[in-house]
Amino acid sequence: MKLNCAIIDDEPLAADLLTSYAQRISYLHVVGTFNSAITAMKQLREQPADLIFLDIQMPELSGIEFARILPQQTKIVFTTAFDQYAIEGYKVDALDYLLKPISYEDFLSTCNKALRLHSAAPLQPQDGKGIRGQQDRFIFVKSEYKLVRIDLDNVVYIEGLKDYVKIYFNNGDRPLMSLMNMKKLEEYLPAPEFLRTHRSYIVHMPMVKIVDRMRIVFGSTYIPISDSYKDEVQQYFDSHTLL
Repeated sequence: MKLNCAIIDDEPLAADLLTSYAQRISYLHVVGTFNSAITAMKQLREQPADLIFLDIQMPELSGIEFARILPQQTKIVFTTAFDQYAIEGYKVDALDYLLKPISYEDFLSTCNKALRLHSAAPLQPQDGKGIRGQQDRFIFVKSEYKLVRIDLDNVVYIEGLKDYVKIYFNNGDRPLMSLMNMKKLEEYLPAPEFLRTHRSYIVHMPMVKIVDRMRIVFGSTYIPISDSYKDEVQQYFDSHTLL
């Protein structure tokens, strides 16, 4: 799952810093960096953002004023050097309020919060055709010339074996083999609930109970976390870790 985000700040250095932060987070896609709300308006109409990092004190149109005209589903994070605007920020239902200078750790924590809320939001129909809703907690896969229903809540992890995938369950069912491409399956499964941890493994993250030296432990099975996927996996763990 990707979150489209935008950064709006009349201080170029501050805008560039937040953009660099966003580019380090795998589930964020920066649709634009703007130095005024006025210049942001046209592009954001054409390509809406799920998440906007918005400075408050700006010429022509303040961040508070701009937030009031944004779609209700857009998550707003106010960024400012002045804490006296916090109450105004929460009046427009801001997701968070970050005081400058903003650290990467605080930025990442806020993004993780936005991702959790976005993942939990009910999916809405698009263009009158509708899309797969959250109530559909199952998929069908081909196995031995049959279509077999897979309940996502019962999946523990998926292993890629050349042209096949092997799906493992937590309800005592035998693993199921299906002729399928891992990438295609990864794109279909909801993220970050299901994450690729290795070229040969997709893990149902809520099933994870133990992580040992960058390996996910399911009983006597150790699922590796490779360098290619460790940033996204670590972000998931960070968003659910209390220190």
